[in-house]
Amino acid sequence: MSRTLQKPFILFVILAAGILLAMLLVKSRSPLEHSGNVMQSTDVQVIEAKRMPFRATVTAYGSVEPAVTLRTLAEVSGKISYLHPDLQQGNTIEAGTVVARIDPEDYEVSLKQTQADLVANESTLKQLQTEEQTTRRSLKLARKNLQVGEKELERIRSVWEKRLIARSSLDAEEQKVIQLRQQLEELQGQLNSYASRKASVEAQITRAREQVKGQQTTLGRTEIVLPFTSRIGAVTIEQGQYVSVGSNLFEALDIKGVEINAQVPIQHMRSLVSHLRGKVFDPAVMRNTRNILSRLNLNARVRLVGNMPDAIWEARVLRFSEAIDPVRRTLGVVVGINRPYEQIIAGVRPPLLKGMFTAVEIYAPEREAMVIPRKAIHHERVYVVDAEQRLEIKPVTVLQQQDDLAVIQSGLEEGDQVIINDLVPVIEGMPLNPVRATTYEQELNQRASGL
Repeated sequence: MSRTLQKPFILFVILAAGILLAMLLVKSRSPLEHSGNVMQSTDVQVIEAKRMPFRATVTAYGSVEPAVTLRTLAEVSGKISYLHPDLQQGNTIEAGTVVARIDPEDYEVSLKQTQADLVANESTLKQLQTEEQTTRRSLKLARKNLQVGEKELERIRSVWEKRLIARSSLDAEEQKVIQLRQQLEELQGQLNSYASRKASVEAQITRAREQVKGQQTTLGRTEIVLPFTSRIGAVTIEQGQYVSVGSNLFEALDIKGVEINAQVPIQHMRSLVSHLRGKVFDPAVMRNTRNILSRLNLNARVRLVGNMPDAIWEARVLRFSEAIDPVRRTLGVVVGINRPYEQIIAGVRPPLLKGMFTAVEIYAPEREAMVIPRKAIHHERVYVVDAEQRLEIKPVTVLQQQDDLAVIQSGLEEGDQVIINDLVPVIEGMPLNPVRATTYEQELNQRASGL
């Protein structure tokens, strides 16, 4: 054969040999064994769904203000003649201390004049009373004299009728009787005038007495006395300064209590009344703030904002503000702390001073609720481990959310094993290996109860 014909023949032999070899290998290979595709179990952390003590809590913020702030105004005019040496901003002064005095000299003089007028009027009244008694006695005697004179006149007239005496004797006796009657009438008229004269003097006495009381009150207003133990705020007067009625003198802050107007967002108020859900109240009863607070039964705790974790005070909810803030859409909840200066702990709990910024935690009464962590909710669904250790996805209805907690209204049953960690991938029915997170359950219970 020529070289040209040998080359295709060799290629054909090689190709045939390869095909024959492949057929022999396929026939000699053992059959494939098919094994089932089993998915491995995924480790998950779970907690047991159960009802537990829960307290709805809302945190709001506000600044400290004294429960009572006395802005002292001058009630009389005059020169400041005395100032207490401790009447300076920031000092504390005990109740009952005279802290300032307005020169009382003019008011003392006026009081003495009125007191002298009162004494004179009282003396005049006594004199009138004495004169009235004398006039009554004189009137009594005048009546007796008239009776005697009239009897004598009758006797003289009978004698004259017998013509035993002259007519002049009868006329003289009649003249005497007329004089006695005139004297009686004058005394009676004088006696009658005493009532009006005494009433006039008594009115002057009453007026003088009221003037004395008023001027004594005015004189007392020249001394400014602290009605309660106070921290002194701004002082706007100086020794020797003239002040007029209504002038601002100083500011005194009562140390027996402070108040904080905490601004609570309207949407958060719902959680504070969730324990009353569905109840109907008499509108007449609910118009009274005390009745409202009694029904709500709220408690509060105050913390300083800043790096002081132990600066905590127990507080009372006192009242609500009268209106909604139109800008922030918040409602003011006023809480009070009694005797904060008696709760000072050096380096731990400082005095609550005006203007301190605080966080106010407001608590609703404790109630039973199904509480789970918010991270266990995925688009209104909760992942649970079913009885066969597989993933079950349950839709739930959330009643309320509080920080990292969620209160479940429906969708979960007590005893369900709720998955609390992230799960990737999420395939319903996938096998799971649940691990009970007991420590987390304890922490959840504590947070739900507000501890």
